[in-house]
Formats: sequence, C-alpha cells, structure tokens
Amino acid sequence: MPPALSRILICRTDNIGDVVLTLPLAGYLKQLLPGVRVDVLCRAYAAPVVSCCSFVDRTLRLEELDVDRLFEEEDYDTVIFAFPHRALGRAARRARVPNRVGSSHRLHHWWTCNRLAHFSRVRSRLHEAQLNFALLKPLGIDYVPALRDICGWYGLQAPRLPEVDELFRAAPFNLVLHPKSNGNGREWSLERYTELAATLAGDPGIAIWITGSRAEGELLARDAQALLASPNVHNLCGRFDLRGLVALIGSADGLIASGTGPLHMAAALGRNTLGLFPPVQPIDIARWGALGANATSVSGERQCDSCTGAQSCVCMAAISAGQVADVVFQWRDAARRHAGKRIMAT
Repeated sequence: MPPALSRILICRTDNIGDVVLTLPLAGYLKQLLPGVRVDVLCRAYAAPVVSCCSFVDRTLRLEELDVDRLFEEEDYDTVIFAFPHRALGRAARRARVPNRVGSSHRLHHWWTCNRLAHFSRVRSRLHEAQLNFALLKPLGIDYVPALRDICGWYGLQAPRLPEVDELFRAAPFNLVLHPKSNGNGREWSLERYTELAATLAGDPGIAIWITGSRAEGELLARDAQALLASPNVHNLCGRFDLRGLVALIGSADGLIASGTGPLHMAAALGRNTLGLFPPVQPIDIARWGALGANATSVSGERQCDSCTGAQSCVCMAAISAGQVADVVFQWRDAARRHAGKRIMAT
C-alpha cells in the first residue's frame, strides 16, 4: 500500500536543464495529490528558474542550508533524490525521514535511502523527464507519462521586465540564439550560427539576440567576430542574470540552442524552440530533446566516427544553416498570420 504523502522535498542539485526537466514531477504530484506540499532543493544558481514554477511551494538553495537542521526543522515525510547527494542523503537518514527515495545504481543510496528505484539513466531509452517519474515507483506510483503529457506540468511562468520589452519593441520577430553550453553538450559550430545569421539577414524584421555568460561573450568576441558584426545581431552575453534570462526567453518569438539549460527553459515556457543534437546516445534527442508545446529538435542523420568533443563534432556540423533557417521562417510566417488575424478581429 502506498505511503501517505503530504510534504515532499525533491532534490535536484545539478544543472539548470536537468532541473527544468524535473519540474513536471512537481506538477504531476500536485495534480495527483491535492493539498500536497512540494518543495525543491537546488543549487543557488538554478533557484531563480525554480522560483518561476507555480507548482513549487518553496525553493531551497543548497549553498544556504545547514542540511542537518533542514530535516530536523522541516517535517518532510518524503525526500526524492532526483540527483544523488551524499550529505543530503545522510542527513535525511539521520533525521529518519519516513520515505527516502533514490536510484539503486548509486551505492550510497543502499545505505541512505529506504525506497530504491531500480533503473539506470545511462542505459535507458526514456527521456530524462520521463526517467524522473520512475522515482515515484517505490512510493507506489507506477506511472511514466507520454512525452506529450509532460508539457502541461512544467508550471513555468516568465516574469515581465521593462528592459526586455524595450529591447524587443523595435522588431516584429525576436529570435534568441544561445550558441554555447558551458561544456555541457555537443555544440553547433559558431560558423554555422554565423551562416544562419547571414541567411536571416534578408528579413529586416527578424532581430537576433545572442545570450550567454560574460565569459562566453568574451569567447564569442574572439572567435565569432563575423557573427557579432552582423547588422541583425545583438550581443546580450553577460547582460542579464538568470531571472532576467527567463524574462527574455519568455518574451522572445523563438530560441535556438544545443542541449543546454536555456533550451529547456524556452520549451517549458511554451516558446518556439529548436534544439540541436548529435545522433549519439545517451546525449541525443531521445534522451534530452526539447519538450514543449512549440518545441522540436533536429540532429544529423548518422553518427560520425571522429567526434572528439563539444567543439569538434562533425555530426553536429551536418545540421545545415539552411535547415535551421527554414524552421525560423516557419515561425516567422506563423507569427505574421497570427498578427494578421488579431488585427482583423479588432
């Protein structure tokens, strides 16, 4: 018989994209168990995204916690380790949290967790967002949703910022490009992004906004001068904090990136989203593709034999700028049709 669940803590202390793909777990639990409280513990840098989720009651920042006091002072009946963390696991065990859920392929979970989920993320062909639901099985909830159902459980809502509204006012179609991934995935080359910008320059109504960290902006200034020199391209690297980036993406007409946090943020926010992936397990579309009402992903047709890393991936280069530009033009045309219908309705 499943245990009674009333106060749940989901621990996901890795990267932003992984955290975003865990939010549907909170949304599903809220739907399944009316009145349940769901908190999320994440790293401080990801907290601004989690705070934008309507299904999360409280966002906890790992760096600001005394983990022992956390479980002693908060009356959690369940903690779900969507990402393993030894210190948190030990603290939950010492505090005798009734339901401590972790995956069985982590050895320390056999000691710290009393409810084990038997699956391997590396070997599974399920999407990362689906795999998070496998952690509910030890709680008596045996359910893995279809990919199309996950979109409704993100609960992500972008704030509005006047600065963003002002930036986007000048052009009817605003496209965000996030070229770098902080080393977290295979990247489409800067040359391809430059080709894309040149192709889109034929339409003065498309404004391109480049996002990334300050360090990534410095890298682009050195290695992608032609991209940044394009008259339709605007460099925003390092300009916004994460909350501002959520606002920017939430107001944009589309976003293109490889498998990185902003890609999954855009998909969760319901924006037009195109993910660029290699046909390489387990970092392919099947495992990490963008999931959203207006999201899609593309990859090269076959895996090459000479990929050596994020910045020298032949199979990523097989995705052409023309192929990506065609998707952007489809978004633009749909936006124009929608605007035309709105004008006619008034």
